[in-house]
Amino acid sequence: MDLTFTDEQDAFRAQAREWLLANAEHAPTCSFDTREGFELHRAWERRLFDGGWGVVPWPVEYGGRGADLIEWLIFEEEYYRAGCPYRVAQNGLFLLAPTLMEYGTPEQKQRFLRPMASGEEIWAQGWSEPGAGSDMAAIRARAVRDSDDWVISGQKTWSTRAAFADWMFGIFRTDPDSSRHHGLSFIFVPLDAEGVDVRPIRQLNGEPGFAEVFLDEVRVPVAQHTLAEPGQGWQVAMATAGFERGVSLRSPGRFNAASRRLVTLAMAQGDSVSPALVREVTRSWARTQAYDLFTYRTVAHVLAGGDVGPEASVNKIFWSEMDRSLNETALALLGPRAALGPGAPDAEADGDWMDRFLFSLSGPIYAGTNEIQRNIIAERVLGLPRG
Repeated sequence: MDLTFTDEQDAFRAQAREWLLANAEHAPTCSFDTREGFELHRAWERRLFDGGWGVVPWPVEYGGRGADLIEWLIFEEEYYRAGCPYRVAQNGLFLLAPTLMEYGTPEQKQRFLRPMASGEEIWAQGWSEPGAGSDMAAIRARAVRDSDDWVISGQKTWSTRAAFADWMFGIFRTDPDSSRHHGLSFIFVPLDAEGVDVRPIRQLNGEPGFAEVFLDEVRVPVAQHTLAEPGQGWQVAMATAGFERGVSLRSPGRFNAASRRLVTLAMAQGDSVSPALVREVTRSWARTQAYDLFTYRTVAHVLAGGDVGPEASVNKIFWSEMDRSLNETALALLGPRAALGPGAPDAEADGDWMDRFLFSLSGPIYAGTNEIQRNIIAERVLGLPRG
């Protein structure tokens, strides 16, 4: 892998940096886990889209720039370097969209991709159920075909962004006689449809970052709202999970920006930082650099015609545990100041470290628990027998 950027890539970086620095002042700094904050972040998605920077690797006809994945990584680096916020539309942009481009019909791509890119329609995940969290094959929510419609009943929980989102994608059991990975279909559900009841789940900070979604005989058209053929839901969901664990959900730029903030925090404290904490700061910085190189290697492999494959599970474990460790180190540096919330008078720039730490604790759980990922690595990467 050649780590030297081309002249064209350097020019792309300069263009992205110029636009982001000129527009970063318009980026919201509030949480998107409130209705007001959610709408401010939606408006930011629209500004990105109108500026041509919302979905840089997408085809031009869907609002993208036709950039390759290397240029996408470059954009992500500049995005987070400029201090821009996490993307409220990430479920659609980074998870559903790549799957839709692979499996969707031309009509589905035309209908869903541009509203997704512009922030007009924000998507939630509909994976987990009360009895099917880490084990997605235990799905019980059902969709029964009635002429040209699915009639959907059941419950989804821990649905990210569902409290305020417009749509939900998920898998539902469409063959009542099936079990486990068979008889599932990947279906889109509008969250304002009759029979949908969205109940926000309060996080530790009191904000509704998730929701339970109850579906009581919700009707959606089969042709437009089913991704791939009925019964192929598991195959499609695994493709989405591969994007989530592999490249698209957690770009290196996000973690590189966090490690730079960590180094700045340590340097501001000077000689008062213990040698043990200096080592942890250095280790955190080194891990983000390693993740950066690993991701470029993965992208180079994909651009050469390869697949992400089950190795995505290695990636997911690494970034989730790296993120948690980095934020733990920040709290250790802050000491008692770590308890200050973002709105505290003396918090200044330190107030969001606790929020970031609390969120990082969920990293080893979402996108498939790390325990499940280790099983996947053992069986599908290392070829070890099932226990």
